[in-house]
Amino acid sequence: MIQPQQLRILVAIRDCGSLTAAAAALGYGVPTIAHHLASLERHLDARLVERDRRGARLTALGAVLVEEAVHILARLEQAERLVATQRDQGLSTIRLGTFASMGSQLLPRAIRELRARMSVQVEVVEAEPTGVVELLRAGELHAGLIYDSVDDPAFTSSDLRMHVLLEERYRVLVASSSPYADTAEVDIAELAHADWVCSRHESETSDRVLRRVCHTLGFEPRVLMRTDDLNMIHGLVAEGLACTVVAPSAVDTRFAVRALAAVQDLDLRRTSFVRPKTPAPRAIAELQDILVDMLASPAD
Repeated sequence: MIQPQQLRILVAIRDCGSLTAAAAALGYGVPTIAHHLASLERHLDARLVERDRRGARLTALGAVLVEEAVHILARLEQAERLVATQRDQGLSTIRLGTFASMGSQLLPRAIRELRARMSVQVEVVEAEPTGVVELLRAGELHAGLIYDSVDDPAFTSSDLRMHVLLEERYRVLVASSSPYADTAEVDIAELAHADWVCSRHESETSDRVLRRVCHTLGFEPRVLMRTDDLNMIHGLVAEGLACTVVAPSAVDTRFAVRALAAVQDLDLRRTSFVRPKTPAPRAIAELQDILVDMLASPAD
């Protein structure tokens, strides 16, 4: 059986480039490092590390194993933190996933309210909706905030329980200096030669909405950059370098941008609180209630 210490040594060799440097980083002697590496290679019947005068580097098989090792060690550390927290503080711990724009608006207040109601430790992971759903299905999150399209749902599944928190019509984000900025709505057909900022993942809802509309109009959107960084997106748009499709709640008014309705029918984006249908900690149901109440009675 593979031991965690063997995996830690393999990761250290990758990061440090030699057995000597890996031993120093982990606080071991070189013979100990060599012994654990040899035991791992015997167990797998495979060469994992090549050594020469310049140091040590992973073989192709070693590189495959070390990628898995990073995830395994992270899960072990998470389990240790969870047990230590509950042992020492008597707190339950929940892990939440969220996309940046809505998460920054809702979760801080919701977590504060949750902690006022009960003793709970909260860990938050930032990811786009596809990543949140993947982590939920892998058992690494208890719940999350995601978005998709009412007209083209991406995450309907029998293993997930979704509660819709908010629905809002997509807009086209342009620079305040754009000739369209003072119009009531923009015709996307007139933006056929414009550049667009799109999500890193083509499967994300805003990308699908943009492609659908552009295909209907007979052109492919020209992508200037793919990013999920809201500051980068707003910065590019504010400088007049590109447009993007955005939900009103994601617009950052600190930038010189305008969010315009479109002549074309852009989809409704819905933000949902999602969790597995398996039993969840009581704090998850409590958090869902808090989020629902917050959106029903938004802060001034």
